[in-house]
Amino acid sequence: MSMTQTLAPHLPYLRRYARALTGSQASGDAHVRAALQALLEGDESLTEGVPPRVALYRLFHAIWQSGAEHYDGADGGKGPESRLKALSASKRAALLLTAVEAFSPEEAAFIIDESPEEVETAILDAQKTIDGQLASKVLIIEDEPIIAMDLENLVTELGHKVVAIAGTRDEAVAKAKSERPGLVLADINLGEGGSGIDAVNEILASFDIPVIFITAYPEKLLTGERPEPTYLIAKPFLPETVQATVGQALFFHPVAKQAA
Repeated sequence: MSMTQTLAPHLPYLRRYARALTGSQASGDAHVRAALQALLEGDESLTEGVPPRVALYRLFHAIWQSGAEHYDGADGGKGPESRLKALSASKRAALLLTAVEAFSPEEAAFIIDESPEEVETAILDAQKTIDGQLASKVLIIEDEPIIAMDLENLVTELGHKVVAIAGTRDEAVAKAKSERPGLVLADINLGEGGSGIDAVNEILASFDIPVIFITAYPEKLLTGERPEPTYLIAKPFLPETVQATVGQALFFHPVAKQAA
């Protein structure tokens, strides 16, 4: 099997991780391309003796960490740059690798070149810092009542306020306009209620807020373009995955925090 065939199944998930880590799909994709280019040109190589996915993420981290700037733009000290004073990039990386990408602490430690003990500590520190700094109003777009209830309970336990639950596209757009949430959690398929993607596109046309798609069909977004700023969680979801992704989404959006 060629290197391209070996790595291809992992690239959509690396793009998801890079997007969450860097704060935008464009920045994340730029770092992924740089890693692949270094690999193809022979400047870098995959570590032997480990699973290809682990080796690929380790290579990505080496390229990402070598950059002078990890985040794009300047915001006068109100956004990610100022928050980094209290939260290092390696701590967020440890959290994302374990909670979202489902690596073991040992694998995450290898990827970011730290000890498993350091990773365990980093995960706890990162989540405590993010949860303590960022609380927001949340709109849930979900047509399954049980799932909507689970999400409501989860984000409420994290310290956020659920201002509305919408089961259709039209209801979601109306609730967004009336409640002005700081974060949206959205399903893709709303059944007879329409498309969650269409609802999000309409909402983002009026508001600059982060969106997390929570869907049983992640391939619809992993392999192509999706609205920005959006993140992705696959169903069935784990509470820690939702917690970590919510934290990253709000971390990169000071506007969302102000809406709380």
